Amino acid sequence: MEDMQGMPGPIIRPEPGATQRTPTPRETPGANETTTILLADDHALFRELLARVLEMERHIKIVGEATTGLDAVAKVRQLRPDIVLMDINMPVIDGLAATRQITEEFPEIAVIMLTMYKHNHQVLQAMRAGARGYLLKSAQTQEVLSAIRTVKAGGVLIEPTIAGTVVTEYRRLSQSAEPAHGLNMLTEREIEIIRYVAAGMNNREIANKLAYSEKTVKNYLSNIFSKLGIRDRTQAAIYGLRQGLIPNEEIPE
Repeated sequence: MEDMQGMPGPIIRPEPGATQRTPTPRETPGANETTTILLADDHALFRELLARVLEMERHIKIVGEATTGLDAVAKVRQLRPDIVLMDINMPVIDGLAATRQITEEFPEIAVIMLTMYKHNHQVLQAMRAGARGYLLKSAQTQEVLSAIRTVKAGGVLIEPTIAGTVVTEYRRLSQSAEPAHGLNMLTEREIEIIRYVAAGMNNREIANKLAYSEKTVKNYLSNIFSKLGIRDRTQAAIYGLRQGLIPNEEIPE
């Protein structure tokens, strides 16, 4: 179990100037519909405070809470949230095992790891388990909201302070990744799209980058999934990272 004394505060601090007034819901930029969220963490106080902060945002609704990895899987089956905010160190089964089971059963549900751990191997394990995001509990509120928007739109997000080293680690492991002949099945444009997916861009951002429609990007992705034998853009992002397919201008510093 994580040390409660080490539980960070920035994510639950009110916005400057908000301490003397009753908070009212704010419009979440880019949100046009309600995003339902399940909180999975064995610290009751952290869940309560995080829920308060997130529900200040218009179009975000906390639909449930889970205290163990097993409970998280059961709640996902029952509630079918859009996003799960998942801790790694959970009782019964850990957050990685729970994430793997959730993403296998419900690939449309996005899991964001929200944890104290910033070791590269844990980030890699989380992404391999199917997580679409990885944030530290020291993240600011706006960083969490940005991650929610990104994964809701189909993107992948890794904590900025560790993203660069994770990309490096994926490249180091590329020799043991999928056979390179998989790339030979892709066109130059498909490889370019894989690069942008691996960089965490969503369909709209890729479409703007390439002057395509979002529908065209979706069609390209469907062809890529079929050729590589993968099921979703999270696996495509992992494939791209393992093959070192990151646009130079998109690599985090």
